[in-house]
Amino acid sequence: MRLRILTLLPVLFACGCALGPDYERPDVSAPSAYEQELDSGETIANLQWWELFQDEELQRLITIAVQESQNVAIAAARVEEARARYGFVRADLFPRVDGRAGAQRGNLAEQILPGTGAGIQEGYTLAADLSWEVDIFGKLRRSTQAARSELLATQYGENAVIISLVADVASAYLLLRDLDAQREISMRTQRGRLDSLEIIQARFDMGTVPLLDVNQAEIEEVDATVRLVETERAIIQTENLISVLLGRNPGRIARGVSLEDQVFPPDIPAGLPSELLQRRPDVLAAEQQLAAQTARIGVAKALRWPSLSLTGSLGLASNDISDLLDSDSKIWSVGADFFAPIFNSGKLKRQVEIEVARTEQLLNQYELTVLQSLREVDDALAGIRTYRVESMARRRQVAAARSASDLSWARYNGGVASYLEVLETQRALFRAELE
Repeated sequence: MRLRILTLLPVLFACGCALGPDYERPDVSAPSAYEQELDSGETIANLQWWELFQDEELQRLITIAVQESQNVAIAAARVEEARARYGFVRADLFPRVDGRAGAQRGNLAEQILPGTGAGIQEGYTLAADLSWEVDIFGKLRRSTQAARSELLATQYGENAVIISLVADVASAYLLLRDLDAQREISMRTQRGRLDSLEIIQARFDMGTVPLLDVNQAEIEEVDATVRLVETERAIIQTENLISVLLGRNPGRIARGVSLEDQVFPPDIPAGLPSELLQRRPDVLAAEQQLAAQTARIGVAKALRWPSLSLTGSLGLASNDISDLLDSDSKIWSVGADFFAPIFNSGKLKRQVEIEVARTEQLLNQYELTVLQSLREVDDALAGIRTYRVESMARRRQVAAARSASDLSWARYNGGVASYLEVLETQRALFRAELE
């Protein structure tokens, strides 16, 4: 009879139903193409970052960051924690075997019943205990599903951290090269304005120009000096930012290719919007968090139903340690525990409602993450397209401003223009070069 029961247990476990909804990816509507699509070719996401950035120094910095950044190390540790938690939860699906050994010696009978002459008694046990909760309603399976989805979410989160880190290092490095260019412009402008100040001071000393021209020249020279100091401060702060991203103490950052000589792909294909649901790690992480929470609904529902636990014990017992291993000292037991919640003031029902509400929150969070990802890609494509146009316009502006500055200085030297005209054209040139 016992053999029949043990044979039916796996069948009972296999036929057990898992309560709660099975996860399905939400039906999120994505546009067929981006509003600012530049190229419908293969997505740039298929490129490795070292194929995108041609600056060897930038590649070296990104490699250091990926290998040594504390942010990546934290994300990797979270993955290991989630992997261990998954194994911890999954272990509940299987039987548990524990060993125990004990020894007792006393005269409790003599204390309770004086005069019986029971004397001192001894007892020794050596046994193995088995326990297993039969997952009839899928509580343990749903818990394991939730832990597995959490593990996947942390893995996607680690990928998101790495991608963000690469982007942050590249952005900070290119900003640093931009600041280097601004410093050169500010230094050149400051030297030019110092030369102009000396010339105008000499002319004032000769009585050919008023003091107002000297004061205006001093104002412009100080403006260039202040801009130079501001740029140098920003350079130091950006170098410190990059150092922290690399996981190192603040310090100097080596330079590679200048900003003007950086090479980037002529076209930036974004691929199809629907591909974001398959490859973008923050979207995938949000989806797995939703999947984990969906499984927790099943856990909460299963807690409202009865549970069945099987126990067993096999071992040796004797009142003499020398006879403990004797074949006649064997002990065994088989049992089953059935537990069913009857009245708990609706506590377990409310727990289901809590998990359903949390799932609704994560569903909306997933949909919001998808919308934000679509917006970010479209914004980036718009930026690429418009910044190209702006860059070409700024180049024309610099050429025109430089020509106007040269002409106005010549007119001033010829006595046909005021110094105010020279100042305006020099300011316009300075702004245009910085832009």
